[in-house]
Amino acid sequence: MAILLQILIAIASVAVLLCQMALVKYLAKAYGLSPEVQRKLVHIGTGCYALTLPWLFPQRWPVYVLIALTLVVMAVLRLPRFAKGGIGETLHGVERRSYGDLLLALAVGTVFLLSDGRMILYVLPIAILTLSDAAAALTGTRYGTKFFQIEDGQKSLEGSVAFFMVTLIVAMVCLLLLSDVPRANVILLAVIVAGFGTLVEADSWRGFDNFFLPAGLMVFLDARMGSEPVALIAIMLLFCAAIWLALWVAPRIKLSRHAARVYVIATFLLLSVTTLPNTVLPLMVFITHACSCRIRPCKAVYPELDCVAALALVSFAWLASEKVTGTSSLVYYGLTTMAMSVGFIALAVTGFGQILRWGCLAIFSLAMIWLHHVLMLTNGGSTLWLAMAAALIAAIPPILVPEQFQIARSAKIAVLALIVPVLACVAMMGVDKGWL
Repeated sequence: MAILLQILIAIASVAVLLCQMALVKYLAKAYGLSPEVQRKLVHIGTGCYALTLPWLFPQRWPVYVLIALTLVVMAVLRLPRFAKGGIGETLHGVERRSYGDLLLALAVGTVFLLSDGRMILYVLPIAILTLSDAAAALTGTRYGTKFFQIEDGQKSLEGSVAFFMVTLIVAMVCLLLLSDVPRANVILLAVIVAGFGTLVEADSWRGFDNFFLPAGLMVFLDARMGSEPVALIAIMLLFCAAIWLALWVAPRIKLSRHAARVYVIATFLLLSVTTLPNTVLPLMVFITHACSCRIRPCKAVYPELDCVAALALVSFAWLASEKVTGTSSLVYYGLTTMAMSVGFIALAVTGFGQILRWGCLAIFSLAMIWLHHVLMLTNGGSTLWLAMAAALIAAIPPILVPEQFQIARSAKIAVLALIVPVLACVAMMGVDKGWL
């Protein structure tokens, strides 16, 4: 297909999305559709169109052009001029704060990239996001009677049941038609996918399920689709036990049940897709963040959830980098998570005396640098000076100007922690490809 034609199709696709939103807005006025129904109609239409992308574009790059254009359009539609009264109202008419529109486009691009042309890894997560999420929302809105609280609202038990059942059916159909997984594994994988997906959807906040649900399912399937039935059963039992333990521990450490479940989801996903040593540094991020929040609270409404979101986005960013560059990003990911932990501890010690503050930070930083070095020996080794630079850049701003980290703490620490690893990764690419 000619390059110009593919670009025109990408532009036309965005135009179709805008026309769909205009049609939903017209139907909303004509039939009095609620904001939630409008939002889910757009969600379903967008998701169904996204399912056609592997067949619509024979090459991959036009999909990324389409995603970039969609992100720009979604950002523009968030402006007050379009969000209130314009076609953007079909997405932003709900009262709760949500980034679901942006995250949906980002999720499609991420899953398309990481699935690497394997249809089951792309179609199954996007189909579940499209159909199951809409079924849960519409069922809960229309028939919900039993509700449970999450940080920014409530979800219905009826909606979660609808999500589970639709996901179970979609997963079985996709696994049977798009993979050669044995029949016994089809049932086990479908149950795990349905259970995991239901928990992610039920515990979502600010529309993050639009990203975490398909991306999480994709990496889980990629890692476990070929596992033996006994291993899959063990994973199911471990997941259930972890949820029960988290709910039992949460009130004893003054952690909300919602945040506890989110921590379990993130930890379970890490353990499902990588080896145990490679989960140590990401889990240290959760621990050090909790310490910083206890010793020096921030102004974030949901700091634990923000930490999970920041770590998850960083994790998927390095996964995508590995797919694009073709080189392992584990060392750089380790540098990032190590530096995030140092940054959180830097905030935690700002209330100490001058000598104690710098002493504690120095000891912890050296311990984390050593830990990173030891853990990365099995992943190609690490460079101590890079680790020291990453720790230094992540620690200095928080300890010198801690007041700047009262809002969006996790996001700011993540950005600081990414500086050295990203520069090192770019430099390495430059050497490998002869740019430098």
